Amino acid sequence: MAPPSEYRVFAVGGIPEVAEGDDLAELIHDALVAQDTLLEAGDVLVVTQKIVSKAEGRVIPLDDVTAGLFAEDWAKDWEKDPRAVELVLQESKRIVRMTRGLILSETRHGWVCANAGVDQSNVGGGDAVALLPIDSSASALAIRQGLVERGQVDAPVIVSDTFGRPWRNGLTNVAIGVSGMNPIRSYVGEVDAEGYDLRVTEMAIVDELASAAEPVMNKLDAVPVAVVRGLSIPIEEYDHSTLVRPAEMDLFR
Repeated sequence: MAPPSEYRVFAVGGIPEVAEGDDLAELIHDALVAQDTLLEAGDVLVVTQKIVSKAEGRVIPLDDVTAGLFAEDWAKDWEKDPRAVELVLQESKRIVRMTRGLILSETRHGWVCANAGVDQSNVGGGDAVALLPIDSSASALAIRQGLVERGQVDAPVIVSDTFGRPWRNGLTNVAIGVSGMNPIRSYVGEVDAEGYDLRVTEMAIVDELASAAEPVMNKLDAVPVAVVRGLSIPIEEYDHSTLVRPAEMDLFR
């Protein structure tokens, strides 16, 4: 199949502030209907992690957290809130490195990232932090199924979050959860224009789409959902696990 010559990304506006217990599929459906942009076959829906965490009760008031001695000592050295440090430690499956006030850790999902994804931005102000969803791909599946139940076409759903990158300045959005599409576009076994056999090239297409959606969302504009249209992504049953590099192949472990 020839690749498309173009595709477009558009924001889904009008989604209200999300609170614990809210039905994200209903909120997204209502917003799609209100702006007359019902999902079409081949669309991909990108949803920010923050509203998923809010709906799933993963926003934690720091007043409810008691820091341990280790968190207290480390926070004091780096002028951090020990309660936030304690949550980072609790959310970490493995600590990779602690340096210069930053904790690099592996989460239960398999992601290696800063502070186990614990984030204090866009959580309504005050002393609270957002934790990553327990299972971001299960969250994506629930949104996808909920939209189908409301009459939307079945479309893949990506849950996105902002990550740093080794060797490069600047952050980018990546997929931390996916339902309904293969996260990887493999070129292994294909031949390039010069006749070279591709042996290892695999593109993380869900990361590319998460990143492509960020400019229309904009962290400061409170637009947490976007639609990618024009790529005709087929429905396939995958989750995020294929994105997690095995430890024996990871140069950073």
